[in-house]
Amino acid sequence: MATTETFIGQPVLRKEDPELLTGHASYIDNWTMPGMLWMALARPPYVHATIDGIDTTEAASMPGVVGVYTATDFDLAPLPFVWPITEEIKVPVHYPLASDKVRFNGDAVAVVLAETREQALDAAEAVAVTATELPAVIDIEEAAKDEVIVHDDLGTNVVVHWSHGGGGDQSVFDSAPVIVQERYVQPRLIPNAIETRGCLAYGVPPVDEWTLVTATQIPHIAKVTLAGTTGIDEHKLRVIAPDVGGGFGSKLNVYAEEALALALARRLRRPVKWIEGRRENYVATTHGRGVLHDCTLAGTEDGTILGMKFVELADMGAYYQLLTPGIPELGGWVYMGPYDPKAYWFEFKGVVTNTTPTDAYRGAGRPEATYVIERLVDSFARRIGKDPADIRRMNLHPPHEDAQTSIMGLNVDSANYEPLLDKALGLVEYDKLRAEQRDRRERGDRTQLGIGLSTYIEMCGLAPSNILGALRYAAGGWDGATIECLPSGHVIVKTGTSPHGQSHETAWAQIVADGLGVSPDEITVLHGDTHSTPLGMDTYGSRSVAVGGVALHFAVEKIKAKARTIAAHELEVAEDDLEWADGAFRVKGAPDTAKTIPELAVSAWHAHALPAEVEPHLNATAVYDPPNFTWPAGAHVCVVEVDTETGATEIVRYVAVDDCGTIINPMIVEGQVHGGVAQGVAEALYEEAMYDESGNLTTSTMTQYLIPSATEIPAMTTDHSQETPSTTNPLGVKGIGEAGTIAAPPAVVNAVIDAVSHLGVTAIEKPASPERVWRAIQEAKGDGRAGASPGSEGGTS
Repeated sequence: MATTETFIGQPVLRKEDPELLTGHASYIDNWTMPGMLWMALARPPYVHATIDGIDTTEAASMPGVVGVYTATDFDLAPLPFVWPITEEIKVPVHYPLASDKVRFNGDAVAVVLAETREQALDAAEAVAVTATELPAVIDIEEAAKDEVIVHDDLGTNVVVHWSHGGGGDQSVFDSAPVIVQERYVQPRLIPNAIETRGCLAYGVPPVDEWTLVTATQIPHIAKVTLAGTTGIDEHKLRVIAPDVGGGFGSKLNVYAEEALALALARRLRRPVKWIEGRRENYVATTHGRGVLHDCTLAGTEDGTILGMKFVELADMGAYYQLLTPGIPELGGWVYMGPYDPKAYWFEFKGVVTNTTPTDAYRGAGRPEATYVIERLVDSFARRIGKDPADIRRMNLHPPHEDAQTSIMGLNVDSANYEPLLDKALGLVEYDKLRAEQRDRRERGDRTQLGIGLSTYIEMCGLAPSNILGALRYAAGGWDGATIECLPSGHVIVKTGTSPHGQSHETAWAQIVADGLGVSPDEITVLHGDTHSTPLGMDTYGSRSVAVGGVALHFAVEKIKAKARTIAAHELEVAEDDLEWADGAFRVKGAPDTAKTIPELAVSAWHAHALPAEVEPHLNATAVYDPPNFTWPAGAHVCVVEVDTETGATEIVRYVAVDDCGTIINPMIVEGQVHGGVAQGVAEALYEEAMYDESGNLTTSTMTQYLIPSATEIPAMTTDHSQETPSTTNPLGVKGIGEAGTIAAPPAVVNAVIDAVSHLGVTAIEKPASPERVWRAIQEAKGDGRAGASPGSEGGTS
């Protein structure tokens, strides 16, 4: 069962796929238990209202209903919030059920248990809530005026103000030869995982032990935090993440429904299950983005960027979820992009509104930052009449193989940006496209060509625990891994990461296979269960391979160290006389005298003749806390055709060149980039969560909230040939899961603006819908029919 093959860097087929593709996956909705009750929540049709009364009489009398409960029936602590980013932060207390006020459309006030899901849903609709409606505040700028207060006890809607503190000479923002100022609005997005949320709580009542099976990205964090909310002893709570149908940050949270299901299962001594409906998902699961930026770039007429300054207003929603105010802060460390400005400033204010809470959405702060940086660089290029590719190239940070302190204060592990841009421009045939664009403009074609660029850097591997502590984050950035080498030759891997589409079963098997000289087919990867994999900090922020994968590497090294001792004993040589080569410990000078890991696992198991100091069984655990973040980078180019009479946009080419350090599996990298770019294209052209003036979500179904199908997603040319290893970890890995979502939106929007910039259009905001593009064209022409271009605030000075 030993092998001399190597697997890191190879496109090994995904171990996960046979089960997923043949319908044998186990999602939360597949789980059922004897005696199981169904849970549904009553969410009254109010946005902001004082609750005067809740009448559960009719609901409680309906067929199949076992009970109807309100906030007063529970003794639950508030829902967890783990990132109070400043000492002065104001924290809205968020209980699983509202009792005094409804603060957003989706706030739940009661919970129903019934024998079937249909009975529970019907009864939830029969819960009668009387309330006094209050004015609602939806717009973040209006909310910041404090004319309508969302949380009376806080006395203000401006709940947090965080500043990076700046770097370099701030006077350039007043004295530079060229000052470009822009305002960019990034609308709310709805994550739309293919599987909505859901959970099942059950237990062993005599010993007060409870299990929560939940569609989550964070079983380990959920265990710790839900123990605090429910009062269940942490060591008596088990959390299982089964197969999870996508998360994108929306399942990087601990929600009211999970706490309620546990509390009710514990109370009634029966299993309790809840599955979220799609319409419910749109109001009750977190949203992403929802930010406004005032941006300043200081530069010179020749194109040198002297300084970049960003002041952000961020919509927190009605409450904080797990990380809410930390999301803008995460972006605060990358507003220099891959460039080398001499001055830097970022600050933001977080504002509560009568809307669904916001939190992490794929990229979590980094897409918001990259979007405004790349839009601003294009505006600068237009202002001084330079090619946007030339402006980027001349301002890229010089390459470095070792970690260097960036102007924002953190160490960037390694960098080599210019070849990425050159590769992307070459693949897209940039000069040829510019020539074609000139020809179309000279002819006055109805369909114009636009070319958009996006060069980005991102901070991944949400990492060093000491830095996270300094940033006031409640948890750490470490992760754990355990390896067991069985006497059968099989290897069990237990990882603290929790995949939901990231292919950890495949990639982790490749890391271990290379390290131990076995086939990936002989490796089983266990994850997502706090009972079988107790050491973990889960999956988000492109941290899994850079932290969990590296923990696995160190566990491999521990296995090999123990195995070397056993091999030397059996071969009657000194350990220094052994070398690891071709998947085995071989005697130097006599390579045919060797011992493989499977052979040594048998020896460690029967323990008949182990060295005196060696314990039986070949297993090891490693917990890794990285010394630094990792910093992937890349360059994306989008080419569009815009119909100048209708505003319709079609992406005709898309090139993505990404450097994510050492690649474990190029096929998985390709898939992650494709998925990320698809979400970025959706953000740029289609998606926008919209509320009416009263605070009702008007994009409450997929008929109003546009999501592109495969037909609308372009074919992509990808390149990952440049691998600049991270200096943070011995594998050299950096992360790739969020790259496409970070890079794509500005590339697409810049392309749309570029297509019509010769008509006088300088600003179009996301999503660049046909109507929005058409209005921008009419406004540039001075056509009174168009009115104001929706969302198109911006200009240069």
